[in-house]
Amino acid sequence: MKSFQVAQLAYDVTVRFCDRYLEKRSRTHDQMVQAARSGVQNIAEGSQASGTSKKTELKLTNVARASLEELRLDYEDFLRQRALPLWPCEDPRRAELIARRPATADAVATWARDMRRGKPGLPGPSGPKSAPRPTKSTSSMQSTPSTYPEIAANGALALIAVACSPLDRQLTSQAAAFEKEGGFTERLYRVRTQRRNRPDRT
Repeated sequence: MKSFQVAQLAYDVTVRFCDRYLEKRSRTHDQMVQAARSGVQNIAEGSQASGTSKKTELKLTNVARASLEELRLDYEDFLRQRALPLWPCEDPRRAELIARRPATADAVATWARDMRRGKPGLPGPSGPKSAPRPTKSTSSMQSTPSTYPEIAANGALALIAVACSPLDRQLTSQAAAFEKEGGFTERLYRVRTQRRNRPDRT
């Protein structure tokens, strides 16, 4: 699932981010890594449970979504406490990271280096493409050179947003499926309840 793939990437990026920019023994370091891991693990466990219990699938997916929301707030706090800018959703640097569709933390690191050097452009078969002339809004957004912590935190936030979008759709779909029919466990419970409530015909 796309949500799992991007959440896993956000987890890998978060581990690197925390090791580089946070004290390894700090509570924040542990909380951010665990929140990122919880997002990945609960998506996977929810998918595994889908065949037997829609209720469990819905519960685990909701835990994954809540974990990613907690992680998002931690990244925003990191930026706020260090007086670093939080990029708006329409920032072209966020859009470029998403357009690159990075599959690994190394690919995200390459994007971060390109942003730090002011060399945007999607990578092609023979290297990065020439960057288009920036618009006025793009120029104003990047008028102040960005630091690696700023770029890394905003990049992680972009990945979290990408992971949360399909998760929100999954939650809506899973809630409807659970309400309509449930899974094997729910159906078995209904059958047993019906049998217990039948008049004794012996």
